[in-house]
Amino acid sequence: MAYLVTFHWGWLLGALLLGFGMGWIAVVHRGPGVSRVLAGWLGLLAAALLVVALVHIVPGRPGYWLELALLMLGPYVAGCAVGSLLRAWVVRRSVAMRTG
Repeated sequence: MAYLVTFHWGWLLGALLLGFGMGWIAVVHRGPGVSRVLAGWLGLLAAALLVVALVHIVPGRPGYWLELALLMLGPYVAGCAVGSLLRAWVVRRSVAMRTG
């Protein structure tokens, strides 16, 4: 994993920035959210993929790409959270300033 972080730090930074952008946009777009059932299944899928990567069930290049994808998921989700929180803070602050 340390090799992946050292070698792909630019891609990880890109995933973080892309997540930030998507989090910023997501506050403006008030679309329907993911249901609890679907969120549970997605969480279970992510956990299963993490176990597969940690046990090295998938060998060779596909295993490498799986580990890299799972490694990039963390910065992307963190960027989404930060972007969403900052955008919500900016919108809330601007509405409070307009109303008085």
